[in-house]
Amino acid sequence: MSEHIHKSHNKSLLLYHFVCPIKYRRKVLSAEVSSTFKDVCMKIKDRYEIHFFEIGLDDNHVHFLIQSIPTNTSNKIIVAVKSITAKEIFRLHPEVKQILWGGKFWMSGYYVNTVG
Repeated sequence: MSEHIHKSHNKSLLLYHFVCPIKYRRKVLSAEVSSTFKDVCMKIKDRYEIHFFEIGLDDNHVHFLIQSIPTNTSNKIIVAVKSITAKEIFRLHPEVKQILWGGKFWMSGYYVNTVG
């Protein structure tokens, strides 16, 4: 499933399961938006040493199975993922902004669990 990440002074295998609800529990993840969402996540992977093993898109929330390095806290990981995905979805799909009034894509909270 996943492999250890080797750095100069450590070796780690940290997996997190995140669940993030969409603002107002709106159903905005159409097939086109879902495809864009996954593409944006793959770009995050390259920039932040965050590896997405699974991205589960449900009607009104998203599940992530993410592996990262020990210096990235769970909060740092999810803040990066939520902020970048929200900005890109609003930029590439302005119709979503009409459904989610107030300019926010995500609810402020999230669920996190370690996997292993």
